[in-house]
Amino acid sequence: MFKKILVANRGEIALRVIRACKELGIKTVVVYSYEDRESIPVKISDEKICIGPSSSDKSYLNIVAIAEAVLQTNADAVHPGYGFLSENPSFAGVCRDLDVTFIGPPIPVMKHLSNKLEVKKQLKKTNIPTILGSDGIVQSAGEAKEIAEKIGYPVLLKAVWGGGGRGLRVIREEENIENAFLAAHEEARVSFGKADIYMEKFIEHPKHVEVQILADKFGNAIHLFERDCTLQRRHQKLLEESPSPFLSEEKRKEILDIALKIVRILNYENVGTIEFLLDEQENFYFIEVNTRIQVEHPVTETCTGIDIMKEQIKLAAGEKLNISQEDVSLKFHSMECRINAEDERFVPSPGKIEKLFIPGGPGVRVDTAIYSGCTVTPYYDSLIAKLIVRGNTRNEIIERMKRALDEFIVEGIKTNIQFFKKLISNNRFKNKDYDTNYIDRNFLK
Repeated sequence: MFKKILVANRGEIALRVIRACKELGIKTVVVYSYEDRESIPVKISDEKICIGPSSSDKSYLNIVAIAEAVLQTNADAVHPGYGFLSENPSFAGVCRDLDVTFIGPPIPVMKHLSNKLEVKKQLKKTNIPTILGSDGIVQSAGEAKEIAEKIGYPVLLKAVWGGGGRGLRVIREEENIENAFLAAHEEARVSFGKADIYMEKFIEHPKHVEVQILADKFGNAIHLFERDCTLQRRHQKLLEESPSPFLSEEKRKEILDIALKIVRILNYENVGTIEFLLDEQENFYFIEVNTRIQVEHPVTETCTGIDIMKEQIKLAAGEKLNISQEDVSLKFHSMECRINAEDERFVPSPGKIEKLFIPGGPGVRVDTAIYSGCTVTPYYDSLIAKLIVRGNTRNEIIERMKRALDEFIVEGIKTNIQFFKKLISNNRFKNKDYDTNYIDRNFLK
């Protein structure tokens, strides 16, 4: 097992890693920007090193500064959390060159999976269901028009080398292709350093389901069931739950089996998430593999009782998976709301938190690093807390989430707590009558 892990992240995920390390008897080092000097992770980590000013490109994305911190502290592993450098093969390569373990999948696997188009082509050959689309990179608006005519409108342009909704453009008519192609091309270049894009048939009214997997280097792999991530704003997830309310038991087994098949085909190792879209006929299609711990991993931890963060660290240390598929069951229903520092129009609302009350009681968990008197900075993501509830039924977790949201008090900044109250009180939510575009259509007018 590792003796010391350097945490290359901030906020609630840095705190989550530190907590897991403490329970495993592992020392921690947290790197931080000057902006985060008073943060909870900095206060409780065994060691801390400032790696730069507030801007993330000069701190949390500064590979040289983080590498120097690794050398200075003699850490033997690096946990990247999510975001920032968590899916960066170059950073993982630097860790390898420093003879420290990058807590994630092997570098060749990371590199391969970063090319979503090649992964899709590989899986298509093995009869994994994929979405109809281009066979390669779309080189021009003219070529985009030709492909769109073949597969039929609406179509979707996607960045080959990225995620998070950047480089995505939906096209419903031929006259919009040229502008959409140029915009997607430029956004992909700016966001990921590579402008390559490809095209897929756009699925109307889709549901978004992902399967959490654990895999060791000995060929053992299990799933921890699925999470539903359908409720999104501009391709950014806001609410997740498990089990998915949209899957029949038959379809659930099918999608879980396919996810494990994908793990074996790709020789995947460590923690990962296999993502799918479901159409209105309950057909599902592979989208991508996320090679990091997910923001929403507490949903699955709450349902199954398995500590995914600890398992990830043990797998990275080379330990054999000590959980069999028969050991895994859905003990509860669970739901997570991502509490963001945003106003009613989803515009970031940084500032000082004047008053704070964190909800509690039976079946309530809050992952956060905020405290009364702290400052929510404008420099990073607006996520300030994850509110997770569990219960025996979907109706129970909806009512428990309402109660927890009512208890959650944050004063001094604006948050999306009121938005979630409206969302989960809506009959369409209760009746499972929504898709990935529901929030954009109904809350962004």
